[in-house]
Amino acid sequence: MLSIFYKEINTFFSSLIGYIVIGVFLIFMGLMLWVFPDYSLLKYEVASLDALFEIAPLIFLFLIPAITMRSFAEEKQTGTIELLVTRPLRDWEIVLGKFFACWLLLIFALLPTLLYYYTMHELGSPKGNLDAGAIAGSYIGLVLLGGTFVAIGLLASSITDNQIIAFILALFFCFLFYWGFDYLSRLPIFLGKTDDIVQMIGIDYHYISISRGVLDSRDLIYFISVIGVFLMGSQVALESRKW
Repeated sequence: MLSIFYKEINTFFSSLIGYIVIGVFLIFMGLMLWVFPDYSLLKYEVASLDALFEIAPLIFLFLIPAITMRSFAEEKQTGTIELLVTRPLRDWEIVLGKFFACWLLLIFALLPTLLYYYTMHELGSPKGNLDAGAIAGSYIGLVLLGGTFVAIGLLASSITDNQIIAFILALFFCFLFYWGFDYLSRLPIFLGKTDDIVQMIGIDYHYISISRGVLDSRDLIYFISVIGVFLMGSQVALESRKW
């Protein structure tokens, strides 16, 4: 697994992929939070980073499929997947190696946003007037959300050899699992009956719950379970070549 992990990390940072991903994320986030007035942190009367955690999932929706679309699809297209699977590695090690590499790249992209926390900490009146617990919980939720989107993207990439199709599939499933169940819960067939259960299936419900600053074991188990299910799906897709 470590050999795949190091290979993917080297691929990201020996080319422009890693730098472009981090740069695009930070540029979009910076423009939204400091330039565009609708989401600007400076317009709030209270020092807060709520806008950051509202915008980040939307940026992840497009950014993460762009990261993961090449993971398996490119190797299938170029034929290097056959060389990869002949190495003394199990399929789950290949999947986990690619998963942790993509996830780490996403965490690298998030690290510079800690500067926003320092800025709001200094601008607060009095200085440091921030809900540190809620912000820490929101960052944990954002990391778990990113891991979930990465797992979805890897599954999309593992079932096709076309990177564009992998991107579209990942985009669709990320949207479905993040916002889709919330919209479904508002349908008349669920409203007032099982709408709360339908909402709990979606990622948004658990992301908002963690963002309150309380780490509920149910939310953590949910994210770990969803990540595990999609990674298992990627493993099955790789094993299907043997069928």
